[in-house]
Amino acid sequence: MLFQPTASALNHLLIQSGWALQRLVIHAGKTARFTIAPFIFAYTIQNDGTLRASAADVSADASCTIPPSLLPRLAVHDETASAQIESCGDTALLAEIFYLSRHLHWDAAEDLSRLTGDIAAERIVQYAKTGQQYIQDAALNLSQALAEYWTEESPLLAKSTHIADFVQQTDKLRDDVARLEQRINRLSNS
Repeated sequence: MLFQPTASALNHLLIQSGWALQRLVIHAGKTARFTIAPFIFAYTIQNDGTLRASAADVSADASCTIPPSLLPRLAVHDETASAQIESCGDTALLAEIFYLSRHLHWDAAEDLSRLTGDIAAERIVQYAKTGQQYIQDAALNLSQALAEYWTEESPLLAKSTHIADFVQQTDKLRDDVARLEQRINRLSNS
């Protein structure tokens, strides 16, 4: 099957955690379909809680449609992005899928320890997490610096106070024009 490697990767995560298999056993025999344009992934839950890749045209008990634009936000665990996933079908299965998507995590140190040993694997993973945090902090600092530069030094962006003032003045002008129209109508009718 074309998407068997994804089922294998998901099964690895499920087996690694253990508790997730127990949660999926309840839904054995059910199929879930995920559409991420242009791909369609379908998995059937087996009796032991693992997944088997199914044909995309198999009748699904639950389905989720995920716009590709949401993938970066989902990768950084943005809760508002999760709310934008379109889903339908078996609500209990969908609840389980969303629960697992939030709580199932890859234990990279466990897999890496088979190659490097436990201590080295833990240190490599810790360095990777530190590097990831450094990159996130640097991106946040850069975006804040650019926002300040574009609002203060080289006004490319409008300040929120200026926007609020503009909106208030526009509302006042609209109300004044409405009152003027009413006066004109009264004068022309008299």
